[in-house]
Order: sequence, then structure tokens, then C-alpha cells
Amino acid sequence: MEKFKVCIDYVVLQDEELNEQDRILVQRAKDATYNSYSPYSHFSVGAAVRIANGEVYSGSNQENAAFPSGLCAERCVLFYAHAQYPEEVVETIAIAARHSDGRFAEGPISPCGACRQVLAETEYRNKKPLRILLYGTRGTLVFENVESLLPFMFTDDDM
Repeated sequence: MEKFKVCIDYVVLQDEELNEQDRILVQRAKDATYNSYSPYSHFSVGAAVRIANGEVYSGSNQENAAFPSGLCAERCVLFYAHAQYPEEVVETIAIAARHSDGRFAEGPISPCGACRQVLAETEYRNKKPLRILLYGTRGTLVFENVESLLPFMFTDDDM
């Protein structure tokens, strides 16, 4: 038997340590939580992406009583950005969440497995790192690429 360990690199930044572009992106993700349709989980998630042409788009989770036919904020915004600008590279995504009492999550939330796979596919398709900003009131986790968030990700090269 061989035993291995996977280590990932990330930093934690406070709001004032984020550069202006990232602060704007995080704010757009936070704002998007107010467009969430989450009557079942009562957990509002927002995501915002910045694409290579400088445009910023946002999306929010959209639930449905017929679980799991709703869609997470991350996939909503990534699919929208690609549908509108299929040739543009998604450079950065920011994700934020609010509880039903209106408070933003203290600890950053992490994308679900399906969203991680879509992030991986987006990075693979673009052939450039996709930065990920996970916002929490205690700090924003910054990952420089999807592999840092999803070691052993499945890509087209695996088929």
C-alpha cells in the first residue's frame, strides 16, 4: 500500500485586501443573493463572473420543489456567460451566500460537486486558470485555479 497526501494552496483575504476588481466581483455575488429563489432551503447563493473582455455577470440559485431540478448560482452564471460569449475566457468567479435571516455566511461556502465539475470544464475549455473567490464575513478564500479546489478533477483528457 502506498499512502499519499494532497495539499492545496489558497489565501484568505479580508475585504480591504482584495483588489478593486475582486471587491466589485464579490459585491456583485453578494448582490445576486437577493435574486435567489430558495423557498425550500432558505439559503440564498449568488455568484458573479468576470470574463476576459471585462464584463461581469451574476446569477443566483433557483430552487424547485422537484429536487434536484433547480440550479446552483455557479452553474447559472457560468452557463449564461458561455451562452452569451462562447469565445471569451471566464477569468474569475466569486461566490457568496446568505442565511434566511439575512446574514451572510461567516465561513465561505464551497461549490457542490456538480458545480466543481462545471468549473473544471470551464477552466479546461478556456485553457487558462479560473480563479475562485469564496466570500465569507470572516474572509474571502482565493484559489488560483480549479485544481486547487478540486484535486483529481475529471477532464476530457481522462476519456
